[in-house]
Amino acid sequence: MSQQKSKKTLVNWDLVTVNPSNKVWNWTDLFCFWGVNIQSVIGFSLIASLYLIYDLNTFVVLFGTILASILVYFFSTLIGRPSQKFGLPFVVLLRSSLGFRGAKYFGVLRSVVGMFMFGIQTYFLSKALGYLIRIAIFSYDKTILEQEIFLIFLLGLDIIDWISISIAIVIQMLLFSLGMNFNKRLIKFSALSVYLGMTIFFFAVLLSDVKFTTNSFINTLDLGNFIDKDNLAPLLTVTGTIFTYFSIVILSFGDFSRYVRDEKEMKKGNFSLILNLIIFSFFALFIVIGADAFLKQNPENLEKIFTNPTDIIGKLNNLLVTVLVLVFILIASISTNLIANFIPSQYSLINFSPNTLSLKSSSFIIAFIGFIIGIFWLTYLSQIGILAFVDTVAAFFGPLFGVMISDYYLIKRGNLINKDIYSLESNGSYYFSAGWHIKGVYSLLLGFIFSASTIWNSDLMFLQSYAWIIGAFVSSITYYLLAKD
Repeated sequence: MSQQKSKKTLVNWDLVTVNPSNKVWNWTDLFCFWGVNIQSVIGFSLIASLYLIYDLNTFVVLFGTILASILVYFFSTLIGRPSQKFGLPFVVLLRSSLGFRGAKYFGVLRSVVGMFMFGIQTYFLSKALGYLIRIAIFSYDKTILEQEIFLIFLLGLDIIDWISISIAIVIQMLLFSLGMNFNKRLIKFSALSVYLGMTIFFFAVLLSDVKFTTNSFINTLDLGNFIDKDNLAPLLTVTGTIFTYFSIVILSFGDFSRYVRDEKEMKKGNFSLILNLIIFSFFALFIVIGADAFLKQNPENLEKIFTNPTDIIGKLNNLLVTVLVLVFILIASISTNLIANFIPSQYSLINFSPNTLSLKSSSFIIAFIGFIIGIFWLTYLSQIGILAFVDTVAAFFGPLFGVMISDYYLIKRGNLINKDIYSLESNGSYYFSAGWHIKGVYSLLLGFIFSASTIWNSDLMFLQSYAWIIGAFVSSITYYLLAKD
């Protein structure tokens, strides 16, 4: 019986096992995947801030970054292996540990966070697009932007802002609904293009004064107090901060590893995250240090160090570099939005209603909600602390990981009955109690309590960088103790 004729089924052709002929990703594709995850304005500012603003030893930050990438490698390989083996996205695998209803309702939390972040990221993406539009108009006729229509604001946005965010939503929706083969090409193009862009930015800063900028960079490299017990706390802070940045991607890594050729390629690709972070850290640190040293020659720039690339290009007064960097920011933001927010939201929404939703229809839902969030972000949502709500929902991610990993590796020993994972029959292996695995749900909620407590309990906020790991550990141990024979 076809999916369309069946009135009640868990089967959806976007969620079924990937055809072996479509498992074409290799380690270089995953290198680009991890590159895209770090190649964002937020990633650039985060890396630069850790090295500079917090006055930490350069090598403490580098070592902490490498430690965090090793943790990401370990956890992403654990969660990616079953998806690579069975060709299933994470929400479908979740049915084996929480039941089909548990996976349906708890899995959709990934969509909630993804759609919020998609809208917020689209807002900032649209600002870069808006800058390009203004530069184009200003280059054509300097007086056009002084017209009254450009001075009218609605919800904190002028007409160019509205045009920019509308274009950003439509382009992303059209691109992201074309399927994983296109997404793979987009990810590879984006990663390589942005590294090219950073190389151009690097040389723009370097050639402004080679000796001066090079010496400024070398002066930041100090091994003097690297081996010092006082560096342990900063090291743990850096490790936790970088890990937290990547943690949103780990849970849904299976949505991508299902397309990887074999486990060996997946491990090599995941390990390339370390290389990505070293390359990106070098570029970010040199660009910020070199630009800061150059800009500090102007007295008005003495009080502030610029770690945001848009702030830096605003001070360099080079139109060509400004345009190029804005273009690369657009490319990086779009691909990051695809990986971290859009694709996981698609699969989670489809799993919530497999009979009615597809990649295209779920794309419309994500785009609509993202548009609403984007237009209200500046004037309303950013003012009411909405990110605390998003962080609280995201506190489920570590515990979800813990339950899935404990179930797959310790309880089921790497086995999965593929046909039963789509079954609604009461005698199916994953039917449990009317679609709910109570032991899994209990373990998940207990892990969530521990994870969320680092957000809401002021005495535990110092552990917030490790909330994901804490939640994963508590839920995995609890699940194992409850579910073992």
